[in-house]
Amino acid sequence: MADEEQFESTSSGASATYPKQCSALRKNEFVVIKGRPTKIVEMSTSKTGKHGHAKVHIVALDVFSGKKFEDICPSTHNMEVPVVTRNEYTVLSAEDGFLSLMDEQGACREDLKVPDKGSDLGKEIDTKLEAGEPFMVTVLKAMGEECVIATKQDRGDK
Repeated sequence: MADEEQFESTSSGASATYPKQCSALRKNEFVVIKGRPTKIVEMSTSKTGKHGHAKVHIVALDVFSGKKFEDICPSTHNMEVPVVTRNEYTVLSAEDGFLSLMDEQGACREDLKVPDKGSDLGKEIDTKLEAGEPFMVTVLKAMGEECVIATKQDRGDK
């Protein structure tokens, strides 16, 4: 029977989240609510009731879509916190809705979409590309998702 058993393979490496006690969370930190990576914009703690723990009310915005999420958790319980990384890339060009980017080591990637043209960020990127202006983008990565969140002036060669 042991020969017939199949085990699911998991990716080696770090987890996409880690636990943190609810009472230790702070405003502007990241937390997972309803399976989405969010940034806390508002927090309030209620007093301990007759039967139980103080509760923490969290209001947070999805880091990718901006959608508002709310959650209430006992202050002694753990919540998942996403591992969030922020990288900067120099923009080389845009083709077929995808950006051509280069990191500081010179490695190129072409797998990130240009933000929606209806958004301010999408319009800003289009304007800078058309003007031939050198600029960089900040890319946020959390829980297997990546997206461009900001642009900034290219600091040039140092």
